[in-house]
Amino acid sequence: MIDYLIGADGGGSGTRVRVATPDGAPVAEGSGGPSGLLHGIQKAWDAVEGAAAGAFATAGIAVPPRERVAIGLGLAGVHNKQWAADFVAANPGYAAVALETDAYTTVLGAHDGAPGAIIALGTGSVGEILCADGTRREVGGWGFPAGDEAGGAWLGMRAVNHIQQVIDGRVAGSAFAAAVIDACGGQRDRIQVWLASASQTQYAQIARIVLQHAESNDTARGLMTDAGAQVALIAQALDVTGTLPIALCGGLGEPMRPYLPAGLLQRIVAPQGDSAAGALRLIRQSLQP
Repeated sequence: MIDYLIGADGGGSGTRVRVATPDGAPVAEGSGGPSGLLHGIQKAWDAVEGAAAGAFATAGIAVPPRERVAIGLGLAGVHNKQWAADFVAANPGYAAVALETDAYTTVLGAHDGAPGAIIALGTGSVGEILCADGTRREVGGWGFPAGDEAGGAWLGMRAVNHIQQVIDGRVAGSAFAAAVIDACGGQRDRIQVWLASASQTQYAQIARIVLQHAESNDTARGLMTDAGAQVALIAQALDVTGTLPIALCGGLGEPMRPYLPAGLLQRIVAPQGDSAAGALRLIRQSLQP
């Protein structure tokens, strides 16, 4: 007998879980460390179980035996089929495990299982569509620095390229450029040290400065407009018919709206749920006869 369902959304920066009863009643939510499969199979399970334990504690419920729990997961790294198989094989004893990409659980959550598309904009970017015939497709999500257009790291890298030109005297400076220069070390030598070790996450943090200056600075606004054009390209590739609704998800989803082409804005809808909600739907579907 299954007493609880867990929906987990995990990536390179953290894990969020939602616990519900089999009939769908919400129980609690929890969070934990990274559970993207890139970080290792056992680390992923540890992060998911730690987040789930926190959720049960929040609800004042003792952590139930694993054999009384079924778990659905949308995790980064599932595209690597060997990692995905190893993760499922390492199931520590749950009654059932359903594993998918975090992009797919996001589209399930955003449209409550109905046909539709999502474009997730966070540190990176990815689009996913669930068609009326049940087929699905992913666009983007190639990863930084080669892909992930319109994601935070992509925006940050373009802003850093701009300050290189400002420091060289190739283009004029501004308050926007000064803020980015400051965030990267303040002077050429320190910026070059920053560049030598800057991670995807650090570049994504620069995107906050782009957003802060986008209304007052032409360069920052141009970067956001370019990002909006990239979002439109993802949307077109996802659904050439232009008929299905699209939900913008992730931390940059809502801030991106003012920079989208008008035609695309007409198709944008608010997401009904998140990736953890989609993971709960995934495990419920897998348990149906």
